[in-house]
Amino acid sequence: MEQTRIPAQYATGASRPDIERALAAAGKDLEHLTPADLALLEDFHSSGRIATYQLAALLDPSPATRVLDAGTGIGGTARYLASQFGCRVTGIDMSEDYCATARWLDSLVGLDDRIEVHRADVTELPFPDAVFDVVISQHVQMNVADKDRLYGEARRVSTDGGRLAVWDIVSGDGDALDYPLPWADGPEDSHLISATALRTAIEAAGFAIDHWADLTEETAETMRTVLSMPPNPLGLHAFVPEFRTRAEHLTSALGDGRLRAVRAVAVAK
Repeated sequence: MEQTRIPAQYATGASRPDIERALAAAGKDLEHLTPADLALLEDFHSSGRIATYQLAALLDPSPATRVLDAGTGIGGTARYLASQFGCRVTGIDMSEDYCATARWLDSLVGLDDRIEVHRADVTELPFPDAVFDVVISQHVQMNVADKDRLYGEARRVSTDGGRLAVWDIVSGDGDALDYPLPWADGPEDSHLISATALRTAIEAAGFAIDHWADLTEETAETMRTVLSMPPNPLGLHAFVPEFRTRAEHLTSALGDGRLRAVRAVAVAK
């Protein structure tokens, strides 16, 4: 039985037409679209493509690397890894709307031969044991209450020596947050824990931390820069309801310590 609830902003049913309109407004030809054309609108996490690039650089996968993108959204991370490193990627997401949009975009940019997308719960992965060399998850655990099942499943499907890569938001000083946030309309959909608790959950699942970095200040500055940029048809605002308000609330909370941003890579023992 699925354990994870889908917040409303992930299931509007309109992501594909919204993105199609944004691409047209930006003058993009859908018959000749490249992965780079999507870079501004496909990374639904703080710092966007910068964060994806930095996390991928730590992993440096090869074409033989088997990757699970756990919480793929509309597939930005999967497409980046497949296009830049040639690896085969399996993406999963709870939102059928996002899964369908990810498959459509994969096809438009000619990566559907390297990427598979399945609707699935990150706490109940539909895969055998030890089938992935890398499990990557960006800004997903905030929606998952059961961290033990989340990381236990990541470990189960990882090969011995495989790597878990996360880019996540965690709780900071405990003060109240302003909603909506990018991952939640209200506190009922937000399952934040501290950085210490996150690290403990990952280690308890059978991973050894290889890299751990608090990137809160850099992330807040990047988000402020993004919010100050002139309007552009391409961006997460194209398909995420109230995105600017969500991003402003996130940026403010990162800036004053209510939230923290952490990046980690761990090795399956």
